[in-house]
Amino acid sequence: MNGPDRLPLRATLFAELLAAPAVGTAACDPNRPLLASLFAGQATGAGCLPWHLGLGAARCAQVMSTYFPGQVLEPAGTPAVDLPEFEELQRLLLDHRAGTSDSELWMADILCTACIGMDHLWQDLGFTGRDELSRLMNINFPPLARANTGDMKWKKFLYRQFCSREGIYVCPAPSCGVCKDYSKCFGPEN
Repeated sequence: MNGPDRLPLRATLFAELLAAPAVGTAACDPNRPLLASLFAGQATGAGCLPWHLGLGAARCAQVMSTYFPGQVLEPAGTPAVDLPEFEELQRLLLDHRAGTSDSELWMADILCTACIGMDHLWQDLGFTGRDELSRLMNINFPPLARANTGDMKWKKFLYRQFCSREGIYVCPAPSCGVCKDYSKCFGPEN
């Protein structure tokens, strides 16, 4: 189900997930609402994530039973696709993690899995807006979030960071401010 028709269902699923009492420290994990949004988006066909969000079946079941016990979502039929640079992107994210929760490890895997998509990263994740992705970055990978001083689109920013680490320089201009593609990287998202 795509388009505006899925929004009421998505909102209902999101609310139902958060209404489930989480187990232990999951109740106060700032990633809980973000995970609920990811699951609700995936269940309504938003984004490009596979049914297990890129966590694998066992880890996904563990997350559901700990963060949203008793909740069962019908998985959408998005197949998992391998991303060649998955490990390098994962390493970039984990090198910049907050270090406060194991859920940061899951978020790194989910983000890397969504990078295979062709839309803005927040859309590939199945979020309702870029603000959710920015919140995810601030909670889980604060050094990277702070480094995005120009509010560059997140997928472009992550790949710029990745390429910079690998010694691959993709920006043809000495400064992003004078680059001919500036509006593509920093313009409004739609």
